Amino acid sequence: MRIATWNVNSIGPRLPRVLDWLGSAQPDVLCLQELKSGTDAFPVDAVREAGYETAAYGIGRWNGVAILSRVGLEDVTRGLTGEPTFDDKTDARAIGATCGGVRLWSVYVPNGRDLENPHYDYKLAWLSALEATVREEQARGLPFAVLGDFNIAPADEDVWDIGVFAESTHVTEPERKALAALRDLGLSDVFPRPLKYDHPFTYWDYRAGNFPNNKGMRIDLVYADSRVSDAVTDSYVDRDARKGKGPSDHAPVVVDLSL
Repeated sequence: MRIATWNVNSIGPRLPRVLDWLGSAQPDVLCLQELKSGTDAFPVDAVREAGYETAAYGIGRWNGVAILSRVGLEDVTRGLTGEPTFDDKTDARAIGATCGGVRLWSVYVPNGRDLENPHYDYKLAWLSALEATVREEQARGLPFAVLGDFNIAPADEDVWDIGVFAESTHVTEPERKALAALRDLGLSDVFPRPLKYDHPFTYWDYRAGNFPNNKGMRIDLVYADSRVSDAVTDSYVDRDARKGKGPSDHAPVVVDLSL
C-alpha cells in the first residue's frame, strides 16, 4: 500500500499536475491540503477518471483538505472534536476516512502567522483538538496515521537555518510540544529519506533561489501508529514534483507500506 500527502496550494491551477502525479506515482491514497476550493467545487469527476474516489472538505478561497483513494473510502469524518474557530468561523482543515482497512486523516494545521498574532493561539488550540481527535480515532482499533501540512518543523535540523526562524512560528516550544503529545499517544514521525542533499525538506518558499539552493523546511509530516510505522518499507520526498512551471511550494511525501 502506498500513501502520500501533498499541500497543492490550490487544486484549481494544480489539477493537471496532481493528475499527472497520480498516474506516475500511483499512490493508493493521497491526502491533499490547501485546496482553496469549496467542497462542491472539487474536481471529483477528473479524479474519478484517474481511478480515485474523493472525500473533500472546503469552504472556498482558503484552506481545504481532501482524501483521494483507489482502495475504498468509508466512514468519512470532516472536522475535529472540539475544533476551535477563528474570527467566529470554522476552517476546513481536517478530514478522516478509512481506506483499505487503514484509518487516515489529512490535516492542514493553521500557520500561526507570528507569535503576537491571535492566529498563533488559534494554532495551539487547533493542535489540542487534533490530539483529542487522535485519542478518539485510536479507539476504532484500526491501523492509523495522520498526514499533512503540520506547519511545524519537529527539530532545528528541519529548517535550512534555525537562526532565520528562531523568533518565528513553526519552531517554537509550544508547537513542538503539540507534536510530542501525538508521539506520547503512540504515533511515530515517519521520517522520509532524502533523494537529494543530506536532509529531506518538503517546503520551499517561492522566492527566487530558495528551491535550487535548498532553503527549505520539513513541515509536511506523516505521524503513524506502530502498525503503520512498523510496516514502512520506504518513505521519501518527491522533489521532482516541486520542479517545472507552476508548482506548489510543497512536495509530496510518499510512504510505502507492507500492508
